[in-house]
Amino acid sequence: MKHKRGFNPLERMAAHRKALIRNMAGSLFRYGRIKTTKAKALEVRRRAEKLITRAKVDSVHNRRLVSARLYDEGIVAKLFTDIAPRMKDRPGGYTRIIKLGARSGDAAEMVILELVDFVLNSGDKDEKDKKTKKES
Repeated sequence: MKHKRGFNPLERMAAHRKALIRNMAGSLFRYGRIKTTKAKALEVRRRAEKLITRAKVDSVHNRRLVSARLYDEGIVAKLFTDIAPRMKDRPGGYTRIIKLGARSGDAAEMVILELVDFVLNSGDKDEKDKKTKKES
């Protein structure tokens, strides 16, 4: 049973777990979506949603708190200037988890963790190029 278990230790030492979650949250904010295991995604989602909520109010205090939890200042700037304004009207639930099935090597359940307003930009540049070629 999982009573009174505050978080999933992911079978790592505290420093390793902290670094893992910081890196994965940074990757989520940089790329908009990441592919990982379900256990890791659930932990990263908890931390990432708190950071987005903090970033919705742009103040020096909030920037310092978020900077203490992320490695890259560029990601912090992107979080405050790009991601948080898109989530301004949303009261929570900034991420979604899409199940992919079991990994073939060890049967770990794989998922995609992404921001809810993530748009996949595959091929729309090619379509624009084809339209301009047809017009000319």
